Amino acid sequence: MERPFTFINSAMSADGKISSIQRRQISVSGREDLSRVAELRASSDAIMVGVGTILADDPGLGVKSTDLRRARIRAGKAENPIRVVADSLARTPPDAKVLGAGCILAVSRAAPEDRLEQLEGMADLVVFGDSRVDLGALMANLRSRGVRRLMVEGGATLNWSLIEAGLVDEIYIYTGPIIIGGESAPTLVDGLGFAFNFPELDLVALERLGDGALLKWRMKRP
Repeated sequence: MERPFTFINSAMSADGKISSIQRRQISVSGREDLSRVAELRASSDAIMVGVGTILADDPGLGVKSTDLRRARIRAGKAENPIRVVADSLARTPPDAKVLGAGCILAVSRAAPEDRLEQLEGMADLVVFGDSRVDLGALMANLRSRGVRRLMVEGGATLNWSLIEAGLVDEIYIYTGPIIIGGESAPTLVDGLGFAFNFPELDLVALERLGDGALLKWRMKRP
């Protein structure tokens, strides 16, 4: 199966949490990391999130920097990357910032018809999978649209699903100088978890970034 080069980018606390027990976005990154993330977005053909991130944070997923948008245009690209939401049951609110031209909303065949009707015309609705979005089929579809570099911005359930399916190439983690705590607070990867055959990583780079640290990992292939 042809698919995009796919990397997860995330920021977490020193104790490994990506948000609080309220599942709301926490400011973990400093100025240096925010600049890095902006450049990663601008270098990507598409940005993917799960519906949990949409419900919790309502991100727009666009490139905010005028200079970076202009650079994309000069390179012959669209002003912003394609925005992709994995939303099995079509729970994305009709007023979500992510919707509009350039948004692909991937649902499953279990998505309620009334929810699909509310979202009709607000995004490019695609259907893959029976009860959950078939992420492999979605990846193949993105590749057929010309997406070669896909940035994943979470959350923890989507990260788990992609890793479990073997669809991730690299993971970039910024660890910030705060403690969040909470046994129910999301970590980088939640989901069911692995009982054996734990996915292994190769450390590509480790660097200090502001008051935190950036780790770049490459997934080992079986």
